[in-house]
This record gives sequence, structure tokens and C-alpha cells, in this order.
Amino acid sequence: MTTRFFLVRHAAHDQLGRVLTGRSPGVGLNAAGQRQAEILAAHLSVQRIAAVQTSPLDRARQTAEPIARRLGLRLQVSEALNEIDFGLWSGRSFEDLSPDPLWRLWNTERATTRAPGGETMEEARIRFVSAIDALAARHHDTGVVLVSHCDMIKAVLARPLGLSLDRIHDFEIQPASVSVLDMRNGQLRTVAIDGVFPE
Repeated sequence: MTTRFFLVRHAAHDQLGRVLTGRSPGVGLNAAGQRQAEILAAHLSVQRIAAVQTSPLDRARQTAEPIARRLGLRLQVSEALNEIDFGLWSGRSFEDLSPDPLWRLWNTERATTRAPGGETMEEARIRFVSAIDALAARHHDTGVVLVSHCDMIKAVLARPLGLSLDRIHDFEIQPASVSVLDMRNGQLRTVAIDGVFPE
């Protein structure tokens, strides 16, 4: 029995690429992101999907809502899919963070470095993978959509690829992209990475 997981990165917002948004409240999709979410919904509507879950953050929920609506499913909010807790870094610009030695360490030794007042990437991965395990036990031979965040998706994908978390910069996960994993007999297999649908 196989469960297929569609890992969706939230769509575009105005802080993208400039600010480590983290868990900052009130950051929703911009107009381009809203269009991307509708396109995602159209593409995913042809899949056999039993559940749609989302991170509780606004930008993820607003990406997931049209997907769930198009599929006729109730949207489920899951804390396990939340963004990494970046602690004191949340809401700071990347330009402001760049001189910080701990920030530089975070970006070179991601497997072991802890965000100040936050969590490690491994801790974040554990909660995400635990959610995948639980969903796979409930949904056999069907699909599940999980709407989350760039580094969260990278952390999960790194596991079946055999990559250390220190190497998550080796591949990209774009906004409004879909990566696909299959869970079969407790084993994850990567099917697709960073499938981006054109606007």
C-alpha cells in the first residue's frame, strides 16, 4: 500500500527573498501568490487526494484553501507543518542577518545549529515526518496534500535522498511548487522535486 504526498510550498508574498518571515503573523499572499494558489488548485484537482493539511501560518493557509475547496475536502490545520521556529531571527531582513556569525553557521552547519530561541532543523524535520507517518497509516493507496514552507520541505526531501541537512542548499524549492514523495511499507521514496507550474 502506497500513500502519495504532495508537498506544496506556499505561494508568493511581499517579504519573499528579503525577510526571514518565519512565524511572523499576518503575512498573507500577494496578488501573484493568490493566482499561483488557484493554479496549484487546478493542477492538483486531477489527482486522487483524500486529505489536505496546512501549516497554520497565513501564507500557507491561503495557498491551501483553494486546493481544498477545488477538491471538495475540509482543510485541516497541522502544527506539525509549521515553519521552523527561527526564534529571535523571525521577521529580520536577510541583509540584517548576514553579519551574524550564528546565522552564517546556520547556513553551513544546518544539521546541528539551533536558531536563537528557536529549534534545530532536525527537530522540525522530526515533527513533519511524524505527521507523514501518521497520515500514511490512515490513508492507503491515495494522496495527501501538505502545504508547508521551503526549509521544512527541503528537510523532509533530504531524508530519502540520503542528504545531510547541511546540504539542503544543493536543491531549490520555489514558491507554489509541488514535490512528491511516496510512502510504502514505512519507506519514503522521492518521486519529484520542485515541480513549478507556469502562471
